[in-house]
Amino acid sequence: MTGRVNFSRRSFLQRAAVAGSVFSVVPRYVVAGSGQTPPSERVRVAAIGCAGRPVTNITGLADCGAEIVGLCDVDTRRTGKMQERFKQAPFSKDYRQMLDQLDKQIDAVTIGTPDHWHAAISIECLRRNKHVQCEKPLAQTFGEVDQMIAAARSTKLVNQAMNQGHAFDTIRTFREWIEAGLIGTVKEAHFWAPASYSCMDQLGELEKTHEIPKELDWELWQGPVAPHRAYCPLYLPGRWRFWTDYGCSTLGDWACHLMDPIFWALDLGLPEAVRVDELGDWDPSKHGVTYPKGDVFTLSFPAKNGRAPVTVKWFDGPRYRSVPCPEGLPPDQFAPRMEKYVNSGPSGEGGVIYGDKGVIVYGSHGAKNLRLIQDGKLVDTSENNKDLPPPRYPRVKGGSPYHEWLDAIKGGAPVGSDFAYAGNITQASLVALAALFDPGKRLEFDTEKRVFKNSSAANARLRIKRLPGYGV
Repeated sequence: MTGRVNFSRRSFLQRAAVAGSVFSVVPRYVVAGSGQTPPSERVRVAAIGCAGRPVTNITGLADCGAEIVGLCDVDTRRTGKMQERFKQAPFSKDYRQMLDQLDKQIDAVTIGTPDHWHAAISIECLRRNKHVQCEKPLAQTFGEVDQMIAAARSTKLVNQAMNQGHAFDTIRTFREWIEAGLIGTVKEAHFWAPASYSCMDQLGELEKTHEIPKELDWELWQGPVAPHRAYCPLYLPGRWRFWTDYGCSTLGDWACHLMDPIFWALDLGLPEAVRVDELGDWDPSKHGVTYPKGDVFTLSFPAKNGRAPVTVKWFDGPRYRSVPCPEGLPPDQFAPRMEKYVNSGPSGEGGVIYGDKGVIVYGSHGAKNLRLIQDGKLVDTSENNKDLPPPRYPRVKGGSPYHEWLDAIKGGAPVGSDFAYAGNITQASLVALAALFDPGKRLEFDTEKRVFKNSSAANARLRIKRLPGYGV
């Protein structure tokens, strides 16, 4: 396709849902009811990271009508599935090479890399005028989140963070319940995730020499991290979240899903204080390259816009079993007490929201499996209960974040979880993770200056130096 045709096509994508162009190559009525998107309305997406979790994003976008035009991954040990399905899409190991070579063929990019790459790649893609979908947590450091939000705001491009539950119906129901006052004034919330992202007992492996797999570009995988470390198979695939150089631990992985409903309903903002309540035997001076086996945090959010202050307690790893069971919910219906989870390993993430008139309990992404407790008893939340508030917030088509992003690119409704919104949840998590490096006291956070008032060690974790040349 010529540059002139590409330019007019991008303009069409921005206007299509609003204006309904008469220049469609394939009229909409030709494919009506077929479940297919007309070729003239397809968003051309390149994928950076195409193994593991990104597979779901890539196939989800394709199933919603996106055209996958490029694939990229620095490690080809697990990319065969995507390369086989999308044979038409050129494959690269270096995302910059892909963006250079396919520039005029790419409208948007989905990013499924480890956390330490999110900021550099997102900002680079935005600078190249590409719409961006990025996996969560939004970035690995507090300062990088600020940079990503600023880069996104400087454009009119559609940006979306992949805390996919924000597109679900249940998160809208949750907010409707809160705003209808079903549990009164919210003052406290508990969240838990049983996963334990730690290699405390394996740190000796870092001192050994390991052969780098031929399929892996190890130096490019590390990218902006300073300094680069020697290769160890404990880093990847799938275990980079365990390491403070590359990931954001259990809290960073799960808070964006579990805290999303309360951040949206109450506009929590940033915490004014955080305290590390439990760490086990993790010591930052001895184990600081990896995360604790489990921890408990308390985050204090100030009053805001007429709502009361909110205290949030977070439990992960083995400590999730110490989450108090809310009165009115049978213990055998509460995930941290359920035999199938306790005896068969980690699962069953969730949250409990306490109001002065009731309690809401829910599961993982997007407040799944909502339950309401009033007067110490479970309430019937089926459609038969006419005391529940009617739907107020528009639902996303199919509860799909992929439909939501693609439709927004075509000129439809804005996405619900853009960088500015999701970045807020990520930064609250990163404030807590920074507190790991100054445990044992209440750390006060200045929400205006965006620094800790009483901890240089925690402040050092908020803005980590990166190697030059990576766009951040």
